[in-house]
Amino acid sequence: MPVLYLSHGAPPLADDPVWPGQLAAWSARLPRPASVLMISAHWEDAPIALGATETIPLVYDFWGFPRHYYEVEYRAPGAPDLAREVHALLRAPGREVRHAPERGLDHGAYVPMVEMYPDADVPTLQMSLPTLDPTGLFEIGHALAPLREQGVLIVGSGFFTHNLRALTDDGTVHPVMADFDEWGARALADGDIDTLLDFENTAPAPHLAHPRTEHLAPLFVTLGAGAADLSAQHTVIDDFWHGLSKRSIQLG
Repeated sequence: MPVLYLSHGAPPLADDPVWPGQLAAWSARLPRPASVLMISAHWEDAPIALGATETIPLVYDFWGFPRHYYEVEYRAPGAPDLAREVHALLRAPGREVRHAPERGLDHGAYVPMVEMYPDADVPTLQMSLPTLDPTGLFEIGHALAPLREQGVLIVGSGFFTHNLRALTDDGTVHPVMADFDEWGARALADGDIDTLLDFENTAPAPHLAHPRTEHLAPLFVTLGAGAADLSAQHTVIDDFWHGLSKRSIQLG
C-alpha cells in the first residue's frame, strides 16, 4: 500500500467546494485498503496509545462551530487485529505501547475519512503522537512500514502550514506560508529527508509557519513508513485553503 500525508483542515473544510472532491478522487485511485492506520495532529499522548477497536466514538475536539458539525457520524469498524500488529511492531526496549479503548477518532481522522471512504466500511485505528521530535517519529514510521505489505493504509493527518493568524477570507497567501510551502515542495521532490527532519533549522520562518509543530509531525511518521519509496513520492494536493498550505503527498 502507499503511505499518505494529508492536510485535513478544520471541520468546515468538509463544506469547501474543492477539497472533498480532491480527497474522494485520491482515494478512488488508491488500492482498496484492508484497514487504515491514522496518525492525527490532534492526539498527542505518550507513551504511544492505540485507540478504540470495537465501538469507535467520534471526538468532537473543537469549539464554537455550528451545531451540525457536532452531529457528524462515522461508524467505521474497529481494527483489533491491526492494533495487535501495531503493538507488536512498536514494542521495543524503552518504548511502551498502551491501549486506550475509550479514545475514538478525532476530527483530524474522521473528517478526511468521511470524504475518502464515505461508506465507513474500512476498519480504522488511530494512534497517538507520542512526541513531536521528527527523528523519533520517523523511526516509529519506519517500524510500521511492514504493515503496508498487509494492505494497511498508513495516513499522517496534519496541515502543511498551520498558523491560524495567517488565515484569510479573500484567498491571499502570506509570504511566510508560501515560502514554507515552496521549501517543503523542493525538499520532498529531492527526497531530502535530512532537510525535512531538521526543518526548524532549514525551513524559512518555521515557527511562523508552525507556532506549534503538531500539524507537521504526522508527516515524519509518513516519511518513515514510506522511506523505501521516496523516489516515488508525489504531491497529490498542492493548493491553499484560506491562506494555509494543503500540500498532501503520497509515497508508493
